[in-house]
Amino acid sequence: MQIAAHQIGNHIQRGLKSLYTLHGDEPLLQQEALDAIRVAARTLGFTERTSHTVAGAHFDWSEVLASGGSLSLFADKQIVEIRIPSGKPGKDGSTALQQLADMSKDNDSTLTVILLPRLDKMTKSSAWFAALESFGVTLEVQPVERNALPQWIAQRLSAQNQRVAPGEEGQRTLQFFADRVEGNLLAAHQEIQKLGLLFPVERAGGGVLTFDQVESAVMNVARYDVFKLSEAVLGGQALRVQRMLDGLQAEGEAEVLVHYTLSEDIRALKRVKDAMGQGRPLPMALREQRIWGPRERLFERVLPRLTDAALAQLLQSAHVVDGIVKGLKQPDWPASGWQALHRLALQLCALCAIGPAGATSAKITP
Repeated sequence: MQIAAHQIGNHIQRGLKSLYTLHGDEPLLQQEALDAIRVAARTLGFTERTSHTVAGAHFDWSEVLASGGSLSLFADKQIVEIRIPSGKPGKDGSTALQQLADMSKDNDSTLTVILLPRLDKMTKSSAWFAALESFGVTLEVQPVERNALPQWIAQRLSAQNQRVAPGEEGQRTLQFFADRVEGNLLAAHQEIQKLGLLFPVERAGGGVLTFDQVESAVMNVARYDVFKLSEAVLGGQALRVQRMLDGLQAEGEAEVLVHYTLSEDIRALKRVKDAMGQGRPLPMALREQRIWGPRERLFERVLPRLTDAALAQLLQSAHVVDGIVKGLKQPDWPASGWQALHRLALQLCALCAIGPAGATSAKITP
């Protein structure tokens, strides 16, 4: 049985199951789901909790299996938590997890919770994960994407009786807040809690937060993912692209990795465009180049507007920047690798931001 993270509250109200699997790369949301399960379990008499962390290929699963079938003298029911940070239990672990899943269907005295990172498609198709899904409840913790972050912040503020001003000012405040905490949901949660302490309802105009209050209180704790940079560039979000590049530089990200991400997008656009020129439909060309998910939607929007000449110029720019980040000097280009990456990213971003179809003859600054 599968449920979404936001459904955990309603699910628990209908009664706890004996086996849960939480997987995803958002620590805050995974921890909140786990806390909700723990609280509900305690009210039902699960007074003892044991925790196991699977580390290394030679982890002893016998202790985990034994704990699932034994209780102390002072507890009627117990919670057994199993953390697998790698997401790969190994051969012995696969067998053990299938046994635990099978044991859970007849065990009302033990509540088992499996904690995993984000899983790939192959892992989700494994026998052990299928067993966990069949006999228990699986909950995939999805990240909060940038476009959904302002609303997420507003909901969290509302939970502590705070809100931003109505209208344009409030939207500006939420967008500013989101820019400060993008990619770092745990820190975003902490900043929201801080606002609750700094501006309690009785001292903050009935809980209404102004832009100045948020600006003065919320720290810049954003963390950027080089692969999210690709989505921002293809989405034509120039200001966000500049913030992300500045953030990646400040975090010490390798210039060559950022260049690889940008140049791979340019090469993929060129390959798909060439395939379309040979008569392949766009969906087929995208599948052949393994373009899926959010990138697929962005490619579908951008490709019809790109000319062969524009792509050729982008490829040449990517070649130039490849040399710059490796220490070579290039006429009419910045000597700094990061400045060159800014120029390359904004060249592609400018094309992706073009509005009406057919306006693809815009000049790119080389």
